[in-house]
Amino acid sequence: MSVFVEVDHVGRTFPMPDGDRYIALKNIELKIKKGEFVTLIGHSGCGKSTLLNIIAGLDKATQGGVLLEGRQVTQPGPERMVVFQNYSLLPWLTVRENIALAVDEVMSDRPKGERRGVVEHHIDMVKLRHAADKRPGELSGGMKQRVAIARALSIRPKLLLLDEPFGALDALTRSGLQDQLMQICEENKTTCVMVTHDVDEALLLSDRVVMLTNGPESYIGQVLNIPFARPRHRLEVVKHPNYYSLRGEAVNFLNQQKRGKQRKVKQTAIARHGLEKVNLEIGFIPLTDCAPLVVAKEKGLFKKYGLDEVTLSREPSWKAIVEGVASRRLDAAQMTAGMPLTMTIGIDGKPPLPTVTALVLSRNGNAITLSKHLYNEGVRTLADFKAAITSSPDKIHTLGMVHPSSMHNLLLRYWLASGGIDPDLDVSLTVIPPPQMVANLKAGNIDGYCVGEPWNSRAVYEDLGFVIATDLDLWDGHVEKVLGVREDWANQNPQTHLALVKALMEACEYCDDHRNREEILELLCQPHYVGSAPEYTRPGFIDPYQRGTDAKPELLLRYNQFHIEKTNCPYRVEGLWILTQLARWGITPFPKNWIEVLDRVRRVDVFGEAARDLGMMDIEPDRGSIRLFDGTVFNPDDPISYLNSLKIKRDLRIQEITIDLEAEARGERLEARG
Repeated sequence: MSVFVEVDHVGRTFPMPDGDRYIALKNIELKIKKGEFVTLIGHSGCGKSTLLNIIAGLDKATQGGVLLEGRQVTQPGPERMVVFQNYSLLPWLTVRENIALAVDEVMSDRPKGERRGVVEHHIDMVKLRHAADKRPGELSGGMKQRVAIARALSIRPKLLLLDEPFGALDALTRSGLQDQLMQICEENKTTCVMVTHDVDEALLLSDRVVMLTNGPESYIGQVLNIPFARPRHRLEVVKHPNYYSLRGEAVNFLNQQKRGKQRKVKQTAIARHGLEKVNLEIGFIPLTDCAPLVVAKEKGLFKKYGLDEVTLSREPSWKAIVEGVASRRLDAAQMTAGMPLTMTIGIDGKPPLPTVTALVLSRNGNAITLSKHLYNEGVRTLADFKAAITSSPDKIHTLGMVHPSSMHNLLLRYWLASGGIDPDLDVSLTVIPPPQMVANLKAGNIDGYCVGEPWNSRAVYEDLGFVIATDLDLWDGHVEKVLGVREDWANQNPQTHLALVKALMEACEYCDDHRNREEILELLCQPHYVGSAPEYTRPGFIDPYQRGTDAKPELLLRYNQFHIEKTNCPYRVEGLWILTQLARWGITPFPKNWIEVLDRVRRVDVFGEAARDLGMMDIEPDRGSIRLFDGTVFNPDDPISYLNSLKIKRDLRIQEITIDLEAEARGERLEARG
């Protein structure tokens, strides 16, 4: 479906009385399809209504513009109608006359009888026949808003814009009008953009929820795609398995923005202890292997190294991590292993944003879980899974993974391909945030997934799935999570970066002392960290690992590996393997100058300095070949031959990757576009 409305890099700046200027919106980019219902949410003052007014033509963008069906919006027009919160009805006119005012103005060339028919039709549409001859002063708030909606729809606009239309109404009236609006829009295939503060309203009505960050310089921080089928019914929406996960993402985003507003007041402290910055915001995903961040916070290690106030920001997805670091909302973050590489090279059409890692936070810790219905059908091995796929050619087997740059994706693809299953042609892979995996498996949306703990063990605990392979079966000791920061941030804050690495290295060492695991488990299970139940967080972390099969539980001492066996060095050979797999599946091109790319991204020098300061071993693992479970050997001296030798792959792109100084400037402009 083609683009119907395009908000093309819109910015809005307002002059201030003192001669300064206030940047309300910056680089807003949004494409809306015909018939789509899009909701804008965010805290007061974030520019939602300003953006709506620009789309309506009631205000003009300072930068960029708006296109409706390919034509630039420069002024108000009847093809765009706005419903305001305050109704905007003429008090001396009746319901019928208020609607007729709009119809007569826009359809003046139509016969009087036809115009009258349009008015009467829309009175009936909003169920106001009994009040057609009443004036606004005789109507309730809900009835007034129905008049406003009828008036807007009566001129048959191409785009309906609603600015908190139900914000002033009581809950019962609001829910009734929401249902009525939903029905009207579905029957008339109306394209809508609505501003609201109500998360539940947004989830009920929308196809997409666009979340704006705090001003000044507000931008699109995150976009939620709402999967609920239409027509919608309130109770069915609330009972959908993804409802509370999506609601949690939206609420979490708003809470982050609220905390961000508070921190802007706090961040006036002068840096101390020789550090450039002492107050940091670090993003993480609720997984067992976020333990080093939690330990560094709760055991006072950040403060030990001069970082006075470190806030751990629980993020809803790896996409939110990328957007948070790119937009500078986050100073640093727990990242998937390939994320600094894909951000630096550029992925999904986004410009390169040089990103570095000086520390591996964890190794291993993942598993491939399949639905219990496959186990009941006799699937025990990869060959069995291939046979199940072959025997049901009309069924699409869908598997979840967490991010294209993650080892979850790369190892899952590698595992499938080793069994003759093309991960792009024979199955369907979909990105799902880790906390939503179990709900999607339970709902039957997916047939399995590759994810970190505790989300495999939870599926086993609830008898929803079984673990067909752990990553110890595939590549024991592979890099899993890393600490990621923007390169320009690291350059501007070298001593802060070093202090952060040292604090987390000490935390990693603490996590790998199994005498500390019970204490760490209690910390992880707190709601503001992982928030999982101990019963399905213990396996693999403390207790023997259960696969949900007939096999006996196994004690996997290195299932969650944080420090031993040179865990923390971001050595280059494994980074090179990641680059080959990203290229193998067409996610990024393979860089001819891979040595330059790896030297820039994987900062072994910073790791080494931190290790020496702590009295730890400053040793990079041997630069040897990598051998995975299928016997294939990766030779780091000839990665292109290795790529060409792989049987199942996409068309390879091999090119020089230019990471120039301008890339950092482009990174300054990189906003979250959803």
